[in-house]
Formats: sequence, C-alpha cells, structure tokens
Amino acid sequence: MFWTKRVVIGDGERGLVYRNRRFERVLGPGVYKLFDPLNRLAVNVHAIVRPEYAGNDGDVLIARLDAGLAEHFTLADIGEQQVGLVSRNGKLEDVLPPGTRKLYWKGLVKVEVRNVSLAGTLEVDAAVARRLRQLGMLSRLAVVADVPAEFAGLVFIDGKLDRTLDPGAYAFWNFQKNVVVDIVDLRVQSVEVSGQELLTRDKVSLRVNLAASTRVTDVVAARTKVAKIGDFVYRELQYGLRRVIAARTLDELLGDKASLDADIFAYVRGQLTGLGVEVLGVGVKDVILPGEMKDILNGVVQAEKTAQANVIRRREEANATRSLLNTAKLIDESPVLMRLKELEALEKVTEKIDKLTVFGGLDGVLKQLVTLK
Repeated sequence: MFWTKRVVIGDGERGLVYRNRRFERVLGPGVYKLFDPLNRLAVNVHAIVRPEYAGNDGDVLIARLDAGLAEHFTLADIGEQQVGLVSRNGKLEDVLPPGTRKLYWKGLVKVEVRNVSLAGTLEVDAAVARRLRQLGMLSRLAVVADVPAEFAGLVFIDGKLDRTLDPGAYAFWNFQKNVVVDIVDLRVQSVEVSGQELLTRDKVSLRVNLAASTRVTDVVAARTKVAKIGDFVYRELQYGLRRVIAARTLDELLGDKASLDADIFAYVRGQLTGLGVEVLGVGVKDVILPGEMKDILNGVVQAEKTAQANVIRRREEANATRSLLNTAKLIDESPVLMRLKELEALEKVTEKIDKLTVFGGLDGVLKQLVTLK
C-alpha cells in the first residue's frame, strides 16, 4: 500500500524510528510495515557490529534513556575525576577521558564500562597498562616511565614531587594534571675536568687535568636542591682545583701530589654536603708545564743528578784509598801476608805467559823469579 513503509532490520542492525524528527522507538531485527500516510516517519538503520553509537543525537537519546532505551543501550557516563575503561566481550578495548558521555549498543557485542577514579592516584593499574601497551595506546593516554636497575624515578605532578619509583615499569594517566617522571642514574659517575690553565703561588703557569668519581645517594635532594647536579659538581671541582693550586708552589705540587688530591677531595666533599651526591675519589691526572719551564726543570734535574754522581764517585774513591792504606799497613806488619801478595802477583803474571821454564824447583820460583824490594 502507498500509505505504509516496509523496513527490514538485520541481525546486526537496529533501527531508530523518528516521527516528525522526534525519536519514537527502537526496532530490533525483523521486517516491519509502518503506517505513514503523511510521510512523517523516518527510520535510521545502524549497524551494531561496532557498538559505539555514531548518531548525532546521542545526548537526546541519553536524556530519554529510561524510556525503553535502557534495554538497547549501555551508557558510559565518566565523571570529571574519572577515566572510563571500555571492555568488549571481556577484553579492554578503549579508554574514555574524564567528562565523556557515550552510548553503546547492546545485543551483538557485550560492552562493559568501568569508571576509575583519578582522585587517589594517577598510576595506571599494571594489567591495564599491559593491555594498553599491547593495543599501542599507552603512550598516547599516559606518561610512561621505565626505570632500569641501578636507577630511580621521581614523579612530579603539577610541579610538586609526588613519589619516588624503584626499578620497574610504570604509567600515569595523562588527564587534567601535568605528570613528569625524572629518571636518576644511581651508578658511579666519572667527571673529567680537563685543560685547566692555572697559576701556582710562585706564578708558574701550568695546565692540569683532574678526574673524580661521584654517586647519587639521595635522589630527592639531588633533583630538588640543585638545578643541574652534574654541572654543579663540575664547577666545584674546578673551584677546588684552582684554590689548591694557587696555594702551592711548583715544587710543592710536584713533590706531594697525594696531599693535593686530598685537599681537593676535602673541599668538594664539603661543598656537596646535603645535596644528595657523594664524592668517592678525586685525583690529578696530569700536570703539564710550558716548554721553556720543562727545559729549565730538566736542566735542574740534570745538574742535581750530576752533582750526586760526583759525590758518590768521590766517596767511593776515598773508600778505595782508605782500603789500600789499611792493606799496606797489614802487609808491612806481616811478612807472611807480604809473601801471599807476591804469590797473587805471580799468579796474575803467569796467566798472561804462554810458556814458562823454571830452574831450581819451587824454591827458585818463590825466591828468584819475583823479588820485591
């Protein structure tokens, strides 16, 4: 008949009937003949395979939700201090930000909406974070912090320190509040202070390289009391090095390097007290002198060593002369010792003679071959 409309609604569809552009009812699956002689009815057919209601009159339907609509729609009404977790057939699939109102079709896909309060904590539940990471949504909805071993994390919310984090994986909802996670390295750090041009107390210019090792012991103090703790440690090492070098002469620097390291260490440790950083050690690596100063020092060292060699030579010569004098006195007092010396001399002579003929036997050798007068 011309006065009726035939409407077919499939299993995966629903129809919304409007009379004079005002919502009237919902049509489930089936075939319908609607009496409409004045052409005042309109039927909008919606596929419910994707359960989110895509119409432009969602707020109108929400206002009339109690009027027979509750059996067809699930309402997600997220408060200003809440976030909505939307599950489809028992699996988390979407997240709704605070203040969201949304309709989901019932029937084909089971939709559940769980409201999570943001008033107590902004941390995302670990299971929820794993699912959102799997969906590729976590970094878009939350501030992600992966704290490795030997590190610590500081959570700042709206510029205020909220908590510290042990090693692990964390996520914080990125709604309404500004969340910043600062990762702090707790391992031993090496600090190099290189190429420092300095003057000693006796006005000698030299270049010094310094190395130090530090470690963060209090992450809160290290991040809240100093803007950049690394720059601060470097600057204090510079100041300590300049202060100690300026108080010593060149000879003192070259002669007692251990006390130089100890004085710099004591100064820097005092400056870092209460800042959450511990100085483990300080050492001067290199003391580099200008070329002309090297030549002068080399000349001084050479002169000192030459003088020391001369002293040693003279001392040994005096000892040798004294030994000869003592030997001569003993020989003069003992004829037997004298004869032994004669025989030693004879032995040395015979070592250099290829052939020796002796007359008169052993007595001739002893008495006639060598005679000392």
